Amino acid sequence: MKVVRTGRDFPIVCVGGSAGGLDAYIRLLQHLPSDMGVAIVIVNHVRTLATQLHEVLPRFSKMPVELITDHLLIRPNRVFIIPEQRDLHVLEGDFLLEPISKPRGWPDVITVFLRSLTEHWDGKLIAVIVSGYDGDGAEALRGIKRVGGTTIAQRLDTEKQPDMPESAIASGFVDFVLSPEDIAKTIVRLADAEG
Repeated sequence: MKVVRTGRDFPIVCVGGSAGGLDAYIRLLQHLPSDMGVAIVIVNHVRTLATQLHEVLPRFSKMPVELITDHLLIRPNRVFIIPEQRDLHVLEGDFLLEPISKPRGWPDVITVFLRSLTEHWDGKLIAVIVSGYDGDGAEALRGIKRVGGTTIAQRLDTEKQPDMPESAIASGFVDFVLSPEDIAKTIVRLADAEG
């Protein structure tokens, strides 16, 4: 059943990852329907390489896939990809891009985006941490829980680089630890509960 939502009251799913994340993104998107009424935002924690996810992932997604530009309107039933060298924020229903705030060492773009969501988004929040190096995103999970959101980490035996899911789990603020396919099922169930 198609879910139609307007304004800023629909769920946003932030999927944060880096090394090994492509496999998780593909497996997740292949199991998501086109009309569940949520926006999927893939925040890939890569600092210097130009992203090609917006060119690769449309082959695996039933939803349109867009590279985020500044002041792009956030809409449901779409997959949005963060560009490289940018921090991502939300304000009044749009994406805002800023120069990356941590240009050296491991970036914290997932943490930055999750914190912005907790402050500026009215709809339900779902934070998903998948395969990747370092622990980006883990320290923002407490805030997602505080505003009533749901947190999910990729199951360690289904990913290629465990640092990010391990850090998320170690935070103590993860609701579910699942394979990408089961993450997709959980997102669908949570979206249905919102409808």
